[in-house]
Amino acid sequence: MGDAPKTLLKVLCDRDRISYSKFEEMFTDIGRRLFGPDTSNPTCGETQFRRWTAGKLVTLPGPKTCRILTTMWPGYTAEQLFGPPPEIDPQAPAFDLEERVRMTARKAHEGADASSSSISDHTIDELRDRVVGLAQSYHRLSAAKAFEQAEGLHNEIDRHRGRTRVPVQEQALMILNGQTAALLSVAAFDLGYLSSARTFARTAALYGENSRFTPLRAYADGTLAYIAYHTGDTTEAVAKANQALSYGGLGDVAQRRLHAIQARSYAHLGDWDSAHRAMQLSQEADQHRRDDLHDAVGGEFGFSEERLAMSTSTTALLVGDPAQAETSARRALALLEQRPQGDQSSHVRASAAADIAQARLLDDDVDGAAEALTPVWDVPVEQRNTGIVLRTARIGRTLARPSYHGAALPTQLREQIEEFTRLSPPYRLGPSVSLLAIEG
Repeated sequence: MGDAPKTLLKVLCDRDRISYSKFEEMFTDIGRRLFGPDTSNPTCGETQFRRWTAGKLVTLPGPKTCRILTTMWPGYTAEQLFGPPPEIDPQAPAFDLEERVRMTARKAHEGADASSSSISDHTIDELRDRVVGLAQSYHRLSAAKAFEQAEGLHNEIDRHRGRTRVPVQEQALMILNGQTAALLSVAAFDLGYLSSARTFARTAALYGENSRFTPLRAYADGTLAYIAYHTGDTTEAVAKANQALSYGGLGDVAQRRLHAIQARSYAHLGDWDSAHRAMQLSQEADQHRRDDLHDAVGGEFGFSEERLAMSTSTTALLVGDPAQAETSARRALALLEQRPQGDQSSHVRASAAADIAQARLLDDDVDGAAEALTPVWDVPVEQRNTGIVLRTARIGRTLARPSYHGAALPTQLREQIEEFTRLSPPYRLGPSVSLLAIEG
């Protein structure tokens, strides 16, 4: 058995599976974003990295280095990172029993299936259950954790695809691979990697097309639409949303989601009439139709009433209707409170709260905006995804208007937003994301 880690930094690198090469890449990128492309920025060679993680420092590195490291792992000070790991409570369980049971069950199943010369239908059922489980638990996970789980599932499904030539099994595995690609797209978007999110969404669309699974094609095209308006391609956003809506065989939930995305796309294009019409259609999709993705799998593939209300509030802001925005956002919060605690999405809560704050700012009600933002500050660091960051950034830009210069509360709120954003994964880990729009 190896020696116990000497520093908290070593524990965190092991936990997050960060090798030296990955550490150096992250360290350099964050330094560049914090301090600009300055040749005097700190660097970290491999020997230095080994000394840091081995606890061989006598004094702390310089302020810039410490700033980079505390940005990589917010919530810890430099002293804590270079100090010994926290002592483990001897009364605490040595492992997560539920996770150990789950892993053992999977290994047992994989061992049994590997003894066969072909893939078992039970294996496909097991993979399908895991995809459904990930989709339905997505809102409780950090985007980084969701990405890690979806990536593992995607790779595992790929391995099984190479073991069967039964057409019905190939199609089932192709659909599952498409669903994991779609979840990878959502996670990449939430982390701020918009270009990769687009690639994953196109991959999901291709799986949907090749497997003739229309709901997956529609979901992927809808995702491509909102990525498009985030990157400023509003014409492409409208085209993708309209294309997705042209597919047959979609249930009410799919129609509701796509009309909501269509409304936002038209709003970014400046077509207010079409945006209002799409908003209306998103609330009228109630024909008791279902499909095998948005309804049967649900979770992140679904589109709940509160998410629709939140999306409507954001579109209302874009078309200049703060009263409608606040009404819809309040409805989103009220619907959310009706769900069990474990089913409540922090993304929906924070996004709706931010929309209320923005609506109040448009009416010059800074005190009301500050009150509305209270739930936003409670979002855990690792769940501050792109949608929330973009909304708070928009509020920050509004508070930076000349009319607010020198005022105490607007200044305080701007500073809170800057700190909130600085610690978020899209800022800390990802590239700069477009602030053209705000996403739901």
